[in-house]
Amino acid sequence: MNALRPWMWWLLRFAGTYNLLAGLVMLVFYHEAFKLLGMPRPKLVLPVQLVGVLVGLFGVGYHLVASSPEQNRNLLRLGFWSKLLGTALAIYTVGRGDLPGWFLVVVFFADVIYLPPFWMIDRHIRRWAA
Repeated sequence: MNALRPWMWWLLRFAGTYNLLAGLVMLVFYHEAFKLLGMPRPKLVLPVQLVGVLVGLFGVGYHLVASSPEQNRNLLRLGFWSKLLGTALAIYTVGRGDLPGWFLVVVFFADVIYLPPFWMIDRHIRRWAA
């Protein structure tokens, strides 16, 4: 049994690259991102930029997991929990009316779709390491 199946490796590389690019957008191109989403630019952009840094760091983490799954599997677990809790927070915020409902589409493609495969990859790595 290999540490990662090919689809797992590709998914982690894709997620890592996606997060790096999304983090860069939040860090540098936040004004354009808010404009594209039809949302007003916040007066204080530092929190958005800090989230961008964290999103980018998770991207690095997913690449590390793809390179050395057993040594870096805890980074995958952190990513899983981040995506799960971020999804819950987004649903709550939309439910309160602070964000439009269509924002959940963004959350779906940024977070929700990764939950099942991240769970499967983590279980696979645990079995492989045992």
